[in-house]
Amino acid sequence: MIFQRPFQVVFFALATLLFSSATASSLHAEQEGCWHELFDGKTLDGWIQKNGTASYEVVDGTIYGKTKEGSPNSFLCSEKLYGDFELEFFVRVHDKLNSGVQIRSATKEASAKDEAAGKFGPVNGPQIEIEASGAGGAEAGYVYGESTGRGWLTPEDRLIPHKHFRDGQWNHYRIVAQGPRIQTWINGEAIEDLTDEEIFKTHPKGFIGLQVHSIGDGKGPFDVAWKNIRIKELTAK
Repeated sequence: MIFQRPFQVVFFALATLLFSSATASSLHAEQEGCWHELFDGKTLDGWIQKNGTASYEVVDGTIYGKTKEGSPNSFLCSEKLYGDFELEFFVRVHDKLNSGVQIRSATKEASAKDEAAGKFGPVNGPQIEIEASGAGGAEAGYVYGESTGRGWLTPEDRLIPHKHFRDGQWNHYRIVAQGPRIQTWINGEAIEDLTDEEIFKTHPKGFIGLQVHSIGDGKGPFDVAWKNIRIKELTAK
């Protein structure tokens, strides 16, 4: 039988402890910086519709939303809530439809009638605008306060129409929300860099929501589709 000397035992134990600590720290850092797919390309698992009667279905590896006449704004929402994160997706929208993606959002208290029917209260929170550019440009990528009573969160002097959104094509969005700061990009072009302490106080964390906007009588149907939706949670600053 071979006996280890005391200092060898201590050295081995210390080395094991340091290795385990380093591995755990590395794993934690790796998990914090990991991208997670919000849409598996096959099902709507992890999503739930709140508000409206527009339809959402999986078509050719996309989440395909279609308007329904008489419906209010509809939202397909992530079941998981997110605070600080980086979000990326591709979106294509009908030229005549306004849409958006909710971040850090919530639902207001439902009326007794709606609650009894299993319905949700109105979705509210920051929304990143999705809109075709048209001939004169539009507000895609700016930040709107859906059902917050504030209208546009992007200040009026920065709410300048642009044509970075490519009509009829897939457009890449990138959104970084960290603390009170929300940054957006479309097709690699920086669109908004908003710091809004007020909206952060009321909406520091919430779901991601894919909007199909309401339409007027006798209009539509119009559609919008999303794909390659992924998110990376960030450490709060």
